[in-house]
Amino acid sequence: MREYLLVLLIAAATTYLLSGLARKVAVRFGAVALVRDRDVHTVPIPYFGGLAMLGGLVAAFIAAEALPWLGRNEIVAHDTRAVLLGAAVICVVGILDDIFDLPAVAKASGQVLAAGVVVVNGVRVYWIPLPDSIISLDDGSAIFLTVVVVFACVNAINLVDGLDGLAAGVVAIGAGAFFLYAYLLSYEQDLVRATPASLISVATLGICIGFVPHNFHKAKMFMGDSGSMLLGLLMATMTVTLTGQIDPSQLHADGGNLLPAYTPLILPFAALALPLVDMIMAYTRRMLAGKPWYKPDKQHIHHRLLRGGHSHRSAVLLMWLWSAVLAYGVIVLVLWPGWVSGAVVAVALVLALWLTFRPRRGVLDDR
Repeated sequence: MREYLLVLLIAAATTYLLSGLARKVAVRFGAVALVRDRDVHTVPIPYFGGLAMLGGLVAAFIAAEALPWLGRNEIVAHDTRAVLLGAAVICVVGILDDIFDLPAVAKASGQVLAAGVVVVNGVRVYWIPLPDSIISLDDGSAIFLTVVVVFACVNAINLVDGLDGLAAGVVAIGAGAFFLYAYLLSYEQDLVRATPASLISVATLGICIGFVPHNFHKAKMFMGDSGSMLLGLLMATMTVTLTGQIDPSQLHADGGNLLPAYTPLILPFAALALPLVDMIMAYTRRMLAGKPWYKPDKQHIHHRLLRGGHSHRSAVLLMWLWSAVLAYGVIVLVLWPGWVSGAVVAVALVLALWLTFRPRRGVLDDR
């Protein structure tokens, strides 16, 4: 655990320190978010937060390889190198989009290319664990499913990145949930605790923590597509390594309750529930209106919260709350089943619902 904490601190500190430099580079190259009709910000804001986060990720992975415990695990080293290559590719695509506003087809092609880099280097779903069976995947199915997961996560985080600090906070909460579950699963099931899922998730949590101070309202800089697509790829790869690479035959049931093998199927959806729901709603809404799926609008969940009376900050904090309730609620119910856990999660859900439909502007205003 101490090495994971060190990796988190290195990722956070490096990202925080590089963000100021990345902001200056963005201004130098004209990578600035101008004010558009669908935007919430009112003044131009520099991009390239993703460049700083990539630097934090590199520092975290280098530190992990140098540590005596994490560095000895060849699987962790191999998978994190593969993820880092894919992260570099998708960050470059995002940087180009932040500068030149790439066409949707070019952007999607870059996302698939990054997914391909990860898959070619062996990070893919090998099987789908179910409570009482294992579905083994052939190479074609494994590659296709992994690319789909990466593409979906990348676009989900990209779409939810609409308010200051929103995407970074949602991903931090999801990554924290992934790390907590992966580590506790390894501990309780007596498995190897140095896993790619744990390292990727703790590094992702670190770079998000390091970037949020620069991005929370009122933001000094945006992560841009270089950041949102990077975070989406990291969420996808931690999902893949958690879901499709932990051998379910090593897991055992606990008193007849839900098998631990079943949770990796639920946790990714819980951790990314808001971005995924927002993406599905957006694509469905646009297709029903006869518009291209990539055509932007102002009907996302965060836009609806603002129109419902929430301030900028309270809308972000509310979406953070929903992300935490869904992600950590699943972990609590599975790892500590019982009426007490159920009651705690139920109270949290009621509180989130009450705060959603009873906005109180002024309590967390934008000043």
